[in-house]
Amino acid sequence: LLEQKDDDIEEGDLPEHKRPPAPIDFSKIDPGKPESILKLTKKGKTLMMFVTVSGNPTEKETEEITSLWQGSLFNANYDVQRFIVGSNRAIFMLRDGGYAWEIKDFLINQERCADVTLEGQVYPGKGAEESEKGKNKTKPEKAKKKDADKKSNSIKEDNRATKQREDL
Repeated sequence: LLEQKDDDIEEGDLPEHKRPPAPIDFSKIDPGKPESILKLTKKGKTLMMFVTVSGNPTEKETEEITSLWQGSLFNANYDVQRFIVGSNRAIFMLRDGGYAWEIKDFLINQERCADVTLEGQVYPGKGAEESEKGKNKTKPEKAKKKDADKKSNSIKEDNRATKQREDL
């Protein structure tokens, strides 16, 4: 009887915690974008992101909406598993965390996405309520934003062109 040792198993078949970490190519890191570092360190590792659906949906609605998003991501060759964890929240689990930021960018552009939480960072989505939109901690322009909010409070329309200009 031959006993199979761990070193007989091919690297790709090993469980994630036993695989050696992928070498990080430091030339690809953009010092101006801390996300580029995270992206490279998460490559090949399982990663989870929380997604909140806007508009007080039922669990069934959340299931349907996130299923559409999962389908779109699948069609774009992103392997994403989805778990509903509340009436308006789902977890998207990725086998390769290196794609997490591309998937986050897709999700926050969906009409019914209130926010995406990725690596402890909350990114407001298109469906975020006005009070939630300025809360992303990566934007240092808080002082400017408050002045812009005072102006936009007098006009209750969602005028996207002016909103983007104020954000610049």
